[in-house]
This record gives sequence, structure tokens and C-alpha cells, in this order.
Amino acid sequence: MAKSGKRRTGPIGKLLHTLFRRQLPLEHETAMFVLVNVLDFLATWWMLTHGRSGNRVFVESNPIASYFLYGWGPFKGMLMFKLALVLFVCGIAQVIAVWKPQTASRLLNFGTLAVGAVVIYSATLYVRNI
Repeated sequence: MAKSGKRRTGPIGKLLHTLFRRQLPLEHETAMFVLVNVLDFLATWWMLTHGRSGNRVFVESNPIASYFLYGWGPFKGMLMFKLALVLFVCGIAQVIAVWKPQTASRLLNFGTLAVGAVVIYSATLYVRNI
């Protein structure tokens, strides 16, 4: 049997090729959003595990995040919560980017600014209360 230069791929192969062979829309915005969420995760984890000063103890005020935190522990719970949240927002932004890239860019930039503000607020709380 002679080999031809073309491979036959099914629908799953075509989908994987489409997803992973071309440039991701809004790579910079997505990377910045992921970065500030990593910083938020690290700040939250640090404050919850090392942020004890006298009688003061930092607690998670987000009830959904608290569910994961106290159900699965400070590291794994917060990591799973943050990972799910980041994957959801980035997935939505990538879908929106197919039709309206500027709207998706605004969504990611707004998310980056909002989470960045939370990181700054967390750092301020930590410095004031240690």
C-alpha cells in the first residue's frame, strides 16, 4: 500500500487541530488575567495559612470560595475554586472572541483589573494587620 502525503482525520482530529495549531485569540489579555488570578490565589492562600497576628485571623469572605476552602482545605480548595473560575471566564472569553474580539478583550481586561484590585486590597489588609 502506497503512502500518501495526506492523513485522514476525523472530526475530533480536526477540532484538536483547530484548537491547538493556530494562535489563541487574545493571548496577552488571557495571560494577564491568569497571572493576576495566580497572584490572588497565592495571596489568599498565604493570608489564610500564615496571616495570624495575635487574636486576628484572616478568613475567606466569599461564601462560594469558603465552601471549597473549608471542604477541601486551604490549598486544594482554593486552587480548585480559582482554576474553575479562571477556566470558565477564559472559555467564555474565547467563545465571545470568535464573533466579537473587542468585547472579549474588554471582558478579560475588566476581569484583570477587578482581580488586580482584590490582590492590592489583600496585600493592604495583610500589611496593616500583621
